[in-house]
Amino acid sequence: MLRRLLVFLVHPCFLPSSGGNGNMFYAVRNGRRTGVYHSWEECKEQVNKYQNASFKKFSTEEDAWDFVNGESSQSASDYAVVYTDGCCSSNGRHKARAGTGVYWGPAHPLNSSERLPGRQTNQRAEIHAACKAIEQAKSQDIKKLAIYTDSKFTINGITNWVPNWQRNGWRTSTGKEVINKEDFERLAKLSEGMDIQWMHVPGHSGFQGNEAADHLARKGAGKAL
Repeated sequence: MLRRLLVFLVHPCFLPSSGGNGNMFYAVRNGRRTGVYHSWEECKEQVNKYQNASFKKFSTEEDAWDFVNGESSQSASDYAVVYTDGCCSSNGRHKARAGTGVYWGPAHPLNSSERLPGRQTNQRAEIHAACKAIEQAKSQDIKKLAIYTDSKFTINGITNWVPNWQRNGWRTSTGKEVINKEDFERLAKLSEGMDIQWMHVPGHSGFQGNEAADHLARKGAGKAL
């Protein structure tokens, strides 16, 4: 208990923040700064783009600190981690070939490499890679999922744009039809009932999971429709 108190005192960022999310506690075991945080945004600052980050969400602060200190807890509600990527050679051209990659880990049975059906574009491939990961998670009864992707387009789309598009009858702020409407509709539908943390990771920057997902996506693009 004394150790926990000392850590709490020396790190002011661990103090309860205004506007937190109630009774949930976010524990970071491996990140820029380990400790217990009172909101997902604070936790995200410590784990986003951090190689091999380890974090979990708890309903009690005691369980959260147990996780930080390496002690086991029966009430841990950790997130399964998956990397997704989409690619498209000759993007925007007649002979474009797009593929999706989903990477769960070395030699993992759920690792996926597929050719993108339908319109061949990089953005569609990124969205469908995320859809595939969520489908796989649901098949394994995974409810909490951290999706790492280098596609800011996908992240911004599902977290910011889709709610606005839905309110506007699936039209943009300028009144135009949403180009990837069907793809985002599918992603939004699959996301229902899931606790998903969308994590951006820079592409081609040495992150093993992202590089592996990219390899799977490129392999998928080479497959026949």
